[in-house]
Amino acid sequence: MQPIFVLVHSPSVGPSTWNPVAERLTAKGHQVRVPSLLHVGAGEPPFWPRAAEAVRAGLQGVPTDHPLILVAHSNAGLFLPSVRSVLDHPVTGSVFVDAALPARTGPTPVAPPELLDFLRPMAVNGTLPRWTDWWDEADIAPMFSGPAMRRKVVAEQPRLPLAYYEQHIPVPEGWDDHPCSYLLFGPPYEDMATDAHERGWRTAHLPGAHLHQIVDPVGTARQLLELTVGEA
Repeated sequence: MQPIFVLVHSPSVGPSTWNPVAERLTAKGHQVRVPSLLHVGAGEPPFWPRAAEAVRAGLQGVPTDHPLILVAHSNAGLFLPSVRSVLDHPVTGSVFVDAALPARTGPTPVAPPELLDFLRPMAVNGTLPRWTDWWDEADIAPMFSGPAMRRKVVAEQPRLPLAYYEQHIPVPEGWDDHPCSYLLFGPPYEDMATDAHERGWRTAHLPGAHLHQIVDPVGTARQLLELTVGEA
């Protein structure tokens, strides 16, 4: 039975950051789900259970014996152990795409101290600006394939509470009881790719900015297939 690709977007952005890759995988004959995590930051903490439940809700209608490949981008990588723990489906692979990694033991902070120091002055009544508003235009513009895609991604972004980045996410033991791999885009995540390699995971490099999956969905889909099902 061919596994379903479950493309999990960062809660800082939205599902449109995965839709172009989903279209490429579908065109190659694969089943794909792109669950929405847009409402993970609503309400009071803890936020991580909502992320896991959002992925499970996005798999409604999928038989529990159907295998899955989990693919997480950016800080969605921190949620994969929790996601794995709430799923009844067999998971045959996990891919971290330019993503943060769960701690090897113990809870994982969503943001390191230096990022929290950067974010706290931005918060207004505990709420942060949209992710793309954190950075200079020179940093943001190269991340997009064109104006239309940029408008789409920017429009759907949530404004997350600062508390989202202050949370620690549990790492259930045994979550990585299946092949895991790492796809690196750019230098900010090189240390994560190195960590993945040291864990014995397969790694690959597709040079680009942090949202490279929307700039090169063909190349991203190809790398995902090579890392998981051995298909180009």
